[in-house]
Parts: sequence; structure tokens; C-alpha cells
Amino acid sequence: MNIKTFLVSITLLIISTLVQAERIKDLASIAGVRNNQLVGYGLVVGLDGTGDKTKFTGQTLRSFLRESGVNLPPGTDPKSKNVAAVAIHADLTPFSKPGQTIDVTVSSLGDAKSLRGGSLIMTPLKGADGKVYAMAQGNLVVGGFGAEAGDGSRVTVNIPSAGRIPNGATIERTVKNSFNVGDHLILNLHQADFTTASRLTDAINHTLGKGTARAMDATSIKVNAPRDPSQRVPFLSLVENLELNPGEAAAKIVVNSRTGTIVIGQHVRVSPVAVTHGNLSVTISANTEVSQPNAFSDGQTVITPNFDIEVTEEDSRMFVFNPGVSLDEIVRAVNQVGAAPGDLVAILEALKQAGALRAELIVI
Repeated sequence: MNIKTFLVSITLLIISTLVQAERIKDLASIAGVRNNQLVGYGLVVGLDGTGDKTKFTGQTLRSFLRESGVNLPPGTDPKSKNVAAVAIHADLTPFSKPGQTIDVTVSSLGDAKSLRGGSLIMTPLKGADGKVYAMAQGNLVVGGFGAEAGDGSRVTVNIPSAGRIPNGATIERTVKNSFNVGDHLILNLHQADFTTASRLTDAINHTLGKGTARAMDATSIKVNAPRDPSQRVPFLSLVENLELNPGEAAAKIVVNSRTGTIVIGQHVRVSPVAVTHGNLSVTISANTEVSQPNAFSDGQTVITPNFDIEVTEEDSRMFVFNPGVSLDEIVRAVNQVGAAPGDLVAILEALKQAGALRAELIVI
């Protein structure tokens, strides 16, 4: 093997190491196979005096007692500090069957101080269509807690007004999906990209035969699938484990204006441009001076304010971006001038306005 062939082999090895293939199951999902949100309203009982005092909690408790065979006198308001009105929500996963269980989250609706130690009584969970899909009940697991002294001082750790019930809801109804309907399936990419859609289509056709898959747009790929469910499951198992190299994302810069977080994409480029950065600070201080007249001069003591103005300007540093500057060079140049996150945002906005930034600037 000559030196040229050796270098080519090393280069191909490095390129194959850097390029990471991903499975289809990590890039796309099957259309119609999704989670469904469930919600319910109920009562948490057994609290240690940390319940709420709202009127709707009393009405709910009165209705619960009436359904349990306890009739309260008219006009009676069952004020109990050990009860809290709560909202319950959960996600019903696809292909869930009756009898299986799912986790639920319970959150206080009133002014309950804590749900710690409470138990949720049987509550139906409904979907967007108003039908009951699960029944929730169980003891709450609350990560937060609070302590209060007699003088009104209080210490709270985390959030004690919300908790979870692992396996707290039993599924009562199955949600239909389109998995076993028709002679084809639609794969939807998590991120729309024409290159990834094309490569995914080629990967399926190369393995299963030409014409098996067809890209509909930048997001959806139509795949011919067996009608028999017993054949469709192994077919999808084969498809979702195929590997491909997804298309590289477009050049973007994402700025979080609240936290100062800035994420710069790999393909961000800057045209030839010069940037200068510096800070100007103005300090104004007021000093009070007393004017005291001489003795026997019939003068009056006068207080005179004296203002001192000091202007400080830091040394401005200028750096020049060459054509096709890469991400590493951008970060290195900004760090050299000591720009804070807020200053960096201003620099990026100015580059965008000047037409020198070859990327999409997104501020969230």
C-alpha cells in the first residue's frame, strides 16, 4: 500500500467516524399514533389540616357525601381543612389496553397549602370528546413540603401543592388509531427537512424494493405496508431500525432574551465585516458644601451643592471577520473582546442588520 492510498483510507475512516447514522425511529413517527390527553376533577382527602377553604370544594364534598348516602341539612357548608379540590391530568399512550395503568399528576385548584399525605378518591378521566377513558385513585407522592410558625413565618421547599400517583389510573377504554387501516402508512419527520425526507425514502427503497416509499413533502413519507396486522408489526420493526444520515440543519442562532442563553449553529457564517465593541459609563456624584461667612460680617450660612461628573470609557477593541468565518472563529473573536451575553446579542443583531450574518436569528 503506497502513501497516497494510506492517506485516502485514513481520510475515509475519519469521515465515517464523524458522520453519525441515526435510526428512522429516532427521526420520525407514524401518523395517527399519538398520545391523548386526559383530564378530571376530584377530591384529595386525608390532609393534615392543609386543605383549602373555597366554596366549590365544599360543594364537591357535599355532592360526594350525598352520593355516598350521607344527607346533610340544607344550607350546611361542610368546612373541612383535610379536603382539597384538585385537577388530575394524564397522557394516554397509544395502543394502551383496558386494565393497564398510567401515571397521573394531581394539582390543587384552591388555596390548599399542601397535598402531602393525601389520597385521591375515585375520579373519572375524560378525553377531548367527553368520554371516560380511565379511572384514577390512589395515594399522592409529593416532593415538596412546608412549615409554618405561629408568628406567620413560613418555609416552603419545592411545590407541595402538586403531586403524582404512579400507576394511579386504570384504563377503561381503547383509543382507535390508523395503524391497521389501509394499505400504507405515513411517516412524519420530527423536523421538516427535504434532504432527510429524500434520504429516508432512499433507505427504505434500497432495503425493501423500489417504490415502497415515496416522499410527499419535507415532513411526510408514504410507505406501502402489508394489510395483515401480524405482518405489519415486523414490517414496521424492520423500517424503524433502518439507519441513515439525516440532513444537516439550516444555519440558525437562537437567543433566549430572558436567560441570556445563546446557541449558535454549526453552519453559521459571517461575511467580511469589522466589529468594534466598548462600554461608556457616566458617574454623577453630588457633594454638599457649606459656605460660612466671616465673623461680624452680617452674612448667612449657605449650603451649596456641588456635582462631580466622571465619564469612563473602556478601550474599544475591533476585530475583523474574514469571508466564510466558522463557528469556532466567531466564538473566539467575541471572547477576545470580553462581550457579555447582552453585548453579544447586540453584536449579532447589528451583524444581521448589516447583512453580514448568514444565518437565521431567532429570539425567544
